[in-house]
Amino acid sequence: MIGPRRLLAARIGITATFALAGLVSAVGSVRIPALTDRLHLNPAEVGVALLSVGVGAAIATQTGRWLIGRFGSRRVLVIACPAMAGLSAGSGVAPTFTLLVAAFALYGAAFGLLDSSMNAQAATLERVAGRHLMNGAHAGWSVGAVTGGGIGALTAFLGLSYTQATVGTAMVAFPVALALAGTYLVDPPAEVTAAGGRPRVPPVVYLVGAVTLGSFLIEGSVSNWSSLYLRDELGAAQAVAALGYPSLELAMIVGRTGGDRVRRVVGSRVMLTTSGLVALVGLGLVVGAWHWSVAAAGFFVVGLAVSTVVPLTFSIAGALDPSGAGVAQAAAMGYTGMLVGPVALGLVAEGTSLRVAFGVVAVIALLMSGLGRLLPTGAPAVEVAVSR
Repeated sequence: MIGPRRLLAARIGITATFALAGLVSAVGSVRIPALTDRLHLNPAEVGVALLSVGVGAAIATQTGRWLIGRFGSRRVLVIACPAMAGLSAGSGVAPTFTLLVAAFALYGAAFGLLDSSMNAQAATLERVAGRHLMNGAHAGWSVGAVTGGGIGALTAFLGLSYTQATVGTAMVAFPVALALAGTYLVDPPAEVTAAGGRPRVPPVVYLVGAVTLGSFLIEGSVSNWSSLYLRDELGAAQAVAALGYPSLELAMIVGRTGGDRVRRVVGSRVMLTTSGLVALVGLGLVVGAWHWSVAAAGFFVVGLAVSTVVPLTFSIAGALDPSGAGVAQAAAMGYTGMLVGPVALGLVAEGTSLRVAFGVVAVIALLMSGLGRLLPTGAPAVEVAVSR
């Protein structure tokens, strides 16, 4: 029996882990314009560099599914979190485009393992506590991302380089990641198949993963391209342009703070369907913006819309498959959005403009809404497992 103090420590620890991941990611994301200037990258090259993050993450999350199923999320998490923090400095010291791609791929691999294991750990905490807690954990990500976005904007305002911003952040994040290791709960390993040793996951997890893919692509498009869009398309100063991503994450804090309560009232299916439609409205504001402030407002609406999608899909996957392997599979599919999204948007922007590229993302939001509608009516019933 786990006592209330231990549960509180675990909840604080996993929320802080999400926050740390969000902060590290945001600092690098909002300073991408400075990175493009340092290495003289065009939009297509930026897309390829970001694609390498997705490749590393996608491979690692598939590996993570096996590792988490075999050893549990805690053992993976205590390695993945410090690795992510340390490897985040790689892009800041890479002197060439080729080495930048390699550095991003290594960082993406560490981040993929971290994302899978911390979501599986949050699902374990939900089951032990008997409460919906996933949105709260993801709210920690958003708080960290807003903080990281603010730090990134401040470094831009102070004239600090991309290297100074990312390396400095890594030097602080690494010891924090080590300190969090003692807060995680031990979770059970998965049942594996007799032949291949891969953990079984229910087939419906793949539908849940498809919705996760759409949300990752939408969120990733804003995090990776909002700064360049505000600067290059709408003429915002670099320090102002860095605020596009924090605008999205600030909205996510609002959405995730009350997300678990809304879920109990309306159910998962309605939330997923509505999220895609509201994201479509926000992206319409972005595409039609005539001033950077209108686009920033659009990013806020997008953040509000997609804020609960990934926590919700991971929570459903975790309830469908208590081992954590289902969460890892949904995360692996989600990272396909990160894999395809950056390079696709970069190629579209290279041939047309970032405005057109965000129009393509709006179509993805509509498709995500339709997939949410297809979620089987039995899937929300898994919420009973964590809503006593």
